[in-house]
Amino acid sequence: MKFNKTMIKSLVTGFAAVALAACTANYEEINKNPYQPDEEDMRADDYLFGAMLLNLQDLMMPEQENFAQFADCLMPGGFSGYVADSNLGTSWSGRFATYNPSQGWLKVPFNDFYTKFYPNYFQLKQQSTDEVYLALADLFRVVVMQRVTDTYGPIPYSQVGVENSVNAPYDTQKAVYAAMFEQLDAVIATLNAHSTQTFPAGSDRIYSGNVGQWVKFANTIKLRLALRVVYVDAALAQTKAEEAVNSEYGVLSELGDGAFRRVADHNPWERFMPNWSDARIAADLTCYMNGYNDPRRAVYYEMSTFPGLTASYTGLRRGIAQGYYHPSSHGYSCMKVTVADDIRVLPASEAAFLCAEGALRGWNMRGIDAKTYYEKGIALSFAERGVSGAEAYCADAVSVPEPYTDPLGMHNGNTGSTITVAWKDTAGFDEENLERIITQKWIAIFPNCMEAWSEYRRTGYPRLMPAVANLSGGTVSDSEGARRLPYPDDEYRENGANVNAAVAALAAESSRSKGDNMGTHVWWDCNPAIN
Repeated sequence: MKFNKTMIKSLVTGFAAVALAACTANYEEINKNPYQPDEEDMRADDYLFGAMLLNLQDLMMPEQENFAQFADCLMPGGFSGYVADSNLGTSWSGRFATYNPSQGWLKVPFNDFYTKFYPNYFQLKQQSTDEVYLALADLFRVVVMQRVTDTYGPIPYSQVGVENSVNAPYDTQKAVYAAMFEQLDAVIATLNAHSTQTFPAGSDRIYSGNVGQWVKFANTIKLRLALRVVYVDAALAQTKAEEAVNSEYGVLSELGDGAFRRVADHNPWERFMPNWSDARIAADLTCYMNGYNDPRRAVYYEMSTFPGLTASYTGLRRGIAQGYYHPSSHGYSCMKVTVADDIRVLPASEAAFLCAEGALRGWNMRGIDAKTYYEKGIALSFAERGVSGAEAYCADAVSVPEPYTDPLGMHNGNTGSTITVAWKDTAGFDEENLERIITQKWIAIFPNCMEAWSEYRRTGYPRLMPAVANLSGGTVSDSEGARRLPYPDDEYRENGANVNAAVAALAAESSRSKGDNMGTHVWWDCNPAIN
């Protein structure tokens, strides 16, 4: 039997009741293992709640390799211009990169976030009274569920776990964002009140229990959400962005502020790229970085390894049809990553680029101008990667992304971008400088594929090459690429009335609706410059 989202609360409640009601003293004492901590022991040390918090924290950027493979690498990886499938086999019946994913692939980014997140979330919310833990649980919920709503549009949110029902009603994406802003405001208020405190470092693989750092993190997430809605509600976007940046703690701003999660076991990207060879660096990314002679290439990925050809930083075109991979496809540049590398959740460089866009739009970003934030974002990115040369890089007003020449002569192409790195001084909002900001943010936040795909849909930047093979049957535009994922068939079978209502709501709030497919724009994806 498959458990739906709204069954989780009743399951967790039942589990908790059994666990906590086991106080018939004789039975418990007789069966207690003296060498193993029971729930009471774990509660005394905050062990149980800390473990739950770690599980929730992990899902912001999943570590489990099979889950992360679909949720981070194969799906938004290809859509964002970061990753190209390089699996030589034909056993997969469809792919995200060619816009024809199988049902087995489609359901992972939807079902797994719900089934892996909410059991721990509800158990923590029901059993803990620690205000910091509860606020962090809500913060992690916003980060995780923003990924889901940005992938699908309307999702179950406000009523997940509210009713003991097998069917979960959906909220419109507009309503989801409104709820997330409200929840973030409450989280920030609570964390502010405890900002000088700490909690056990073992319960936090990012900031080791430093509550003040989590305030900055929460404000940065609020700023990220604010920019996401700028084309659908500019007034709301400005209000929320200015609140986040101008608050007491502000957003992530220094090198040490970045959120890098220490792995519990291994960095999943080591499995996808060098280990399993399921993917290689996309040609889009190498075209930009080669054109700019970007010194970060040496820490992002390896050089190509084609026999008889000079080694170079050369990516693979995205969206090659199954069965048409050249036997040498694994010779393209591979990500440079080890099993022990931290997982990049939210670097300070991203916050600087978010502030740069806000300032470009004329918003009050602590009175600092867009150019300053833009160049700070580049400098922070270089520092995050341990690379020098940011000042000379920022001053380059000549170099542009290079065309793509496939070393195997199969799939040449061109991004069409002529954007340079150096800031262009203009008065007021300037689309060219927006392209600069987003392009450099895209380079800096690699490999956060989900955020890169969302920003590409929102702004149209960076300019990407189309997929080599578009197998969507006409639902996805070559020039636009995938805008969302359709709901998995499981939802239609088990939650039909609600998912059909969600599709109707998607059509009502989307500026460009084609039905429940990959070509329909979500609510915030309404930039008039994208056609």
